[in-house]
Amino acid sequence: NVPRTVEAPGRLQAVRTAEVRARVEGILERRSYTEGSEVKAGAVLFRIDARTLAANVEAAKATLARNQAQKLIAGQNLDRMQALVASNAISKQEFDQAMAAKAQANADVAAAQAALSKAEIDLGYASVTAPISGRIGRALVTEGALVGKGEATPLANIEQYDPIWVNFSQSSADFLNLRENLRSGSAKASQAPVKLLLENGREYALPGKLLFNDLAVDPSTGSVGLRAEFPNPDRSLLPGQFVTVRLPVALAENVIVVPQ
Repeated sequence: NVPRTVEAPGRLQAVRTAEVRARVEGILERRSYTEGSEVKAGAVLFRIDARTLAANVEAAKATLARNQAQKLIAGQNLDRMQALVASNAISKQEFDQAMAAKAQANADVAAAQAALSKAEIDLGYASVTAPISGRIGRALVTEGALVGKGEATPLANIEQYDPIWVNFSQSSADFLNLRENLRSGSAKASQAPVKLLLENGREYALPGKLLFNDLAVDPSTGSVGLRAEFPNPDRSLLPGQFVTVRLPVALAENVIVVPQ
């Protein structure tokens, strides 16, 4: 049984790509990884000077404590006036003002708690971590640089390419044949793996699998976009490489083969 194949040019793409950015303003103090190495999600990659951010946290804590004290005083005043208004010792207007002061104090405490949470989040951003696992490239900034000034400064890129995708296209006629063969149990085309030819003409050792197709034919080219996935344990396949996909379209059964 010999699979009948068609070849199509394609380009490799990482399964996941993440851009590491500085989310707070500060001086970059240290790079904590080796360029071109594998990193795990959550690993610390850069450290930004956190002294100003830590001071902001302490200031937010002090503001919260002051507002909590004001809330306590407003609550005590409201309790006293509630007893007095029942005996008409104070006016209803004074009691309403005390209720409004208590509500304002509650709002001030909530706002202070939110400000403290934001300051603590910003302090956490001083340690820039990897959002995904993968291979990280060169650092885009050096130690001592001011980052996060008005924008989230790019620091590095992480690409996850094990497995790796290859994007390619087929003519609509070839795609119809492929779909019919994959749906036909007698053709058994789905049993034949997808192969990959590298730029030097060598066939990639590990087989791949077809993932999905686009929902429409490109009217400018008359082709259908396809994607295949290949294992890449030794990282020999790199995103951006041009390759040739050898895709099975049918399975010729019980045939005689002759060396090419």
